[in-house]
Amino acid sequence: SPPASPKFATPNPNPPKHSLGSDPLFPFLSEQGQVVRISPSVTMEDEELVDQKKYLEERCKPQCVKSLYEYEKCVKRVENDDTGHKHCTGQYFDYWACIDKCVAPKLLKKLK
Repeated sequence: SPPASPKFATPNPNPPKHSLGSDPLFPFLSEQGQVVRISPSVTMEDEELVDQKKYLEERCKPQCVKSLYEYEKCVKRVENDDTGHKHCTGQYFDYWACIDKCVAPKLLKKLK
């Protein structure tokens, strides 16, 4: 199943009566009931940040099933190698190269 979408603050239908409620930059509450300031210059310390690279990697993995399958076949093949000379490094890197190729353009768009 795909990873969960990032959580965002939801508008507060009943803003607090104190001075923060009258400020247009404070119309949101986090899930914990904490006021969240929506401003590019302020970090949202109360909200859990989502690592976009990891999120995109999870979304790209289904596109790289073929290279994952090749890696898993290799692991089974070399499982009983007592010499320690056989390995699946190439297949492992092929799998992650596929994921990186998928993630890179999407991640760069988010960073711009």
